[in-house]
Amino acid sequence: MRACGVTEAGGRVRALELPDPGPPGAGQVVVAVEAAGVGAWDRLLHTGGWDVGLVPPAALGVEGTGRVIATGEGVEEPADGDAVLVHEAPLPGGSGFWAERVLLTAEALTRRPDDLDPETAAALPVAGLTARQAIDLLSLEPGQRLLITGGGGVTGSLALQLAVAAGLTVSTTASESSARRLHELGAAEVADYHDRGWTTRLEGGFDAALVAAEGTAVEAMGLVRDGGLLCSLTSDAPPPRRDVASTNLYVRPDPAQLAALADDVVAGRLRLTPEAMPLAEGPSALSRVAAGRAGGRKLVLLP
Repeated sequence: MRACGVTEAGGRVRALELPDPGPPGAGQVVVAVEAAGVGAWDRLLHTGGWDVGLVPPAALGVEGTGRVIATGEGVEEPADGDAVLVHEAPLPGGSGFWAERVLLTAEALTRRPDDLDPETAAALPVAGLTARQAIDLLSLEPGQRLLITGGGGVTGSLALQLAVAAGLTVSTTASESSARRLHELGAAEVADYHDRGWTTRLEGGFDAALVAAEGTAVEAMGLVRDGGLLCSLTSDAPPPRRDVASTNLYVRPDPAQLAALADDVVAGRLRLTPEAMPLAEGPSALSRVAAGRAGGRKLVLLP
């Protein structure tokens, strides 16, 4: 089958021909991939930064959507032909979603709503779950103030929308070109991160900060009130000070949360802007995402 991944740990990401997944074991399914998400985290999969059980030669990717084509012993749901949506890590078959087919754990899957197209569905799992889990961790009350750095990115913009829906007053950093879009999504303030003095453009005393842009955690900490909370999605939470709790968050698979997020997208409560690319362009897609050149769009690969 066609795939995109690596032949060795730390190797160059490229187009591959891989064997089909083996027959699904008990509690497993094989899914024909219709679209797979690309994220900055994918560069960590084969370098040891995120151990998802990859066994090269293997496809990258930990999120996607498709249809079940084979089920193992004991699997009643989903059934053959069902459209599903999933983020799974570790990968039970040692190979990921950037391929025509992938072996998955049945319990990790959620049904894809009929009105959710594959490209948008594949854009949702990791970014959506990260945003949802971060907002839940912050546990703020309606009317409280939240700073999000990197609100123009996929995860940051989803977190912004979830925070606004929860009644929070949200300020964010982003490029000037993203300001109008983020105001439309509910941001009260948008500070241009290209401005070295962006911290002075925002009124401090935030109840919490959500760091979704690398290299902004220290500045964000300075804008949080004493006794507030900082949550970093970029693994760089500063040491706690001024009674500001500081923590790193790492996404965890959660089919129930993912199902709720998918319903929010279908209902128009969450907005995503995917950009579809052919599977063979996986290396360039990953390079664009890693360099921050996706323009706030979620890149997805189509086998």
